[in-house]
Amino acid sequence: MSEKKIKILFRHRSMEMGGVEKVLLSLLNNLNPDQFEMTVCLTLNQGKLRDEIPRHIRKIHLTPGKEDFSSNSLLKKIQLAGRRLKLKKLKNNPSIADSIINDSFDVEIGMDYRDYDAILNSTNKNSKKIGWFHSEINVPKFQPLVPGILKSFPKFDHMVYCSHKIKDMMHHYYPDLNYPPESVIINPIPVEEIKLKAKEEPEHFPEGPVFVSIGRLHSRKGYHKLIEAHKKLINEGFHHSIIIIGDGDEMKNLTSQAVKYNVEKTFILKGNQMNPYPYIRKADYFILPSESEAWPLVIAEALILRKPIIATNVGDVGLMIKDRKTGYLIRYETDEMYSAIKTFLTDPELVAKIRENLTDIESQFDNQRIFNRIEEMIITVCKS
Repeated sequence: MSEKKIKILFRHRSMEMGGVEKVLLSLLNNLNPDQFEMTVCLTLNQGKLRDEIPRHIRKIHLTPGKEDFSSNSLLKKIQLAGRRLKLKKLKNNPSIADSIINDSFDVEIGMDYRDYDAILNSTNKNSKKIGWFHSEINVPKFQPLVPGILKSFPKFDHMVYCSHKIKDMMHHYYPDLNYPPESVIINPIPVEEIKLKAKEEPEHFPEGPVFVSIGRLHSRKGYHKLIEAHKKLINEGFHHSIIIIGDGDEMKNLTSQAVKYNVEKTFILKGNQMNPYPYIRKADYFILPSESEAWPLVIAEALILRKPIIATNVGDVGLMIKDRKTGYLIRYETDEMYSAIKTFLTDPELVAKIRENLTDIESQFDNQRIFNRIEEMIITVCKS
């Protein structure tokens, strides 16, 4: 007689293009379906990755996504108002969400701090609660959220950090917090899928030298500083282009900044792309100018595609990249971004050395070991 499957509910806000969403998809695609029965509940049925959830996974959504709204502006406003009202009701009465999900689970997992309340307020009191945490707790703009996060942590049965630095920072800044049992499990990387998807040809690719970056357009990603470094180099005669793949709240500001600096043709905001890997493959370099990161998936993706990388030394980036050997580490400063880009444009020997060191870099990503650890962790939590 076969052993009963462990029933898992993943709660997540939406499936916008991002690192957390890619991690969720990796788990759904690779956790053993003979051992785990998995359900995903999205608060918003929204984002370019919403249709990437594998078919053997039960998918539920609580409210429609913006993709499903009317193109009529007036009707769209009414639909948005209705969704806001429903979201407020869901927040105040978790049993509404549970009635929509209409099932019970052995484990409920929140993939991001935004999912914690939904998990912890579940009416299914017998399920084990697991949280994933990806954020540097000391980032200034993150501070308004910290009290709620600190209140949530002790209520979980287990907390998973995606990097050692993220865990160390939590314990450094809040040593007296009543932490649940913890694990550090780095994000899995779909190596072969990345290499296969990268073979496509990107559209409207500029002539060389080209830097590419991928990330949500948020002030913490540092693109407002990167564009300043780019403008300075262009003004000094160092021809190059920078392609930014991603969307977010800063799109309008960055577009205005590019117009103001007269670099719209060389600082290229491409928006979200379902397949960003061809842009990494065809670019000469990758750049990550973030103020904060945990264990950034995009760095692993760029390494797998053997791109020389400039990156701020935040989170676990310094563990992923060896400075001046497999990449170039900088501080979160405009002048450092300027200097690093200039170095890549003027020091072919350093770039050649980095490229050579990237030849066998993918061997450092052992996905099966990561999935095995996650499965063991879930089983252990269920038995505790």
